[in-house]
Amino acid sequence: MLHFAPYSVLSILALTTCFLLVCVFEFVNGFHDTANAVATVIYTHSLKPRVAVIWSGLMNFIGVLAGGISVAYGLVELLPADVLSPPNGDPAIPMLISLFGTALAWNLVTWWFGIPNSSSHCVIGALIGVAIGDAFLHTRGLGNSVDWSQIWKVLRALAVSPILGLVGAGGLYFILKHVVKDPELYQPPQGEKPPHGWVRGLLILTCTGVSFSHGSNDGQKSIGLIMLTIIGILPATFALSPNAGSHIPQIAPQAVIAAPLLQQYDHDGLREEALASVARLQTTDPGNVVASQLRADIYEVLAGLKSVSSSTQASDADKKSAKEISAVLRPTVEYAPWWVRLLSALCLGLGTMIGYKRIVHTLGEKIGNTHLTPAQGASAELVGAGLIATAGYTGLPVSTTHIITAGIAGTMLGSGSGINPKMLTKIALAWIFTLPITIAIAATLFYVISM
Repeated sequence: MLHFAPYSVLSILALTTCFLLVCVFEFVNGFHDTANAVATVIYTHSLKPRVAVIWSGLMNFIGVLAGGISVAYGLVELLPADVLSPPNGDPAIPMLISLFGTALAWNLVTWWFGIPNSSSHCVIGALIGVAIGDAFLHTRGLGNSVDWSQIWKVLRALAVSPILGLVGAGGLYFILKHVVKDPELYQPPQGEKPPHGWVRGLLILTCTGVSFSHGSNDGQKSIGLIMLTIIGILPATFALSPNAGSHIPQIAPQAVIAAPLLQQYDHDGLREEALASVARLQTTDPGNVVASQLRADIYEVLAGLKSVSSSTQASDADKKSAKEISAVLRPTVEYAPWWVRLLSALCLGLGTMIGYKRIVHTLGEKIGNTHLTPAQGASAELVGAGLIATAGYTGLPVSTTHIITAGIAGTMLGSGSGINPKMLTKIALAWIFTLPITIAIAATLFYVISM
């Protein structure tokens, strides 16, 4: 495996390369997913394309800044603790290149063919691939190297959210059609003429909602990826929160409480590393801390406590205790500086302003047997904005693309016009193959680069 001395020329070069990769990925995420927010206002001529994408980019930007970091760390914790935070300070170059290279490549391929696809899916597949590659590299069982409980939690959110989008948007369209009798709502756009007053306002409002909620959810993913980059390459500087000084005195007492839990449930698949880490944390000296080692130990213990929380043999009291200890330990290692949030917001917002035409055309004209109407677009985006915003503040990563695409399909079914089976097949195949392809590529890349 490659080794990089902290702050060496090679380390700085690696940091720069990985920073460029994560920024490009988020930029591509912006223009790949933009169509979900701007398709209706552009397709119905409610806003000029340039105005629509600038407005959407601004709302994405604000959404990132207003969002939290629960989604960011919910994603990165799919990685094994020793990959997430290398204890010896070596930069995690193989992980970063495998992750960014895989997700970026698949995003660009699907965008080129005009297929709405999920950036979240790409990232999650690549993260799982890295975890699997690490298991093969260290000849560990997949049960001990891959946090399957967290993976299933994330995948359930990705699987359920499009169904909710389909049913919710279809139901809202059905209600709208029976309550609001304005015929303009149910007709495809005619020439360059925009809809009249309130219809146009509704479409702009739903565009704003989807853009903001997309920023608050997808922006967190890039925050997590940027943090992986700077911590993996410069752990001495970024391994611990700037406020770690106030949290470190609490670590040793919590480790004392955690030790018997980890020992008791060691037979459930906990690695020896977690037991060694909790022993070191019990002797933590606030005045003599090695940042990278402390971070690595905390993540090993967090991984062990997560196993306790999901163990079928653990009592409710032990599960509660494991969660309480985790809540105390996390703030030391899980944070995001203001400039990381700003960088994520800029990349996503700027990416939103280009590259939207391919996906807009697909959403407006190819999902259903008829062209998209204002009522269908508004229904899909209104439901989508609510689902995405809710997920962003509960720590669950969902796919804007999946929700909005499914929502448009639901409104097509609700209108009775039906959906285009040829395009639906293409989208379904992209969704089905995204995970296995990104998992396989990332696992192979990580294994080969790390050899």
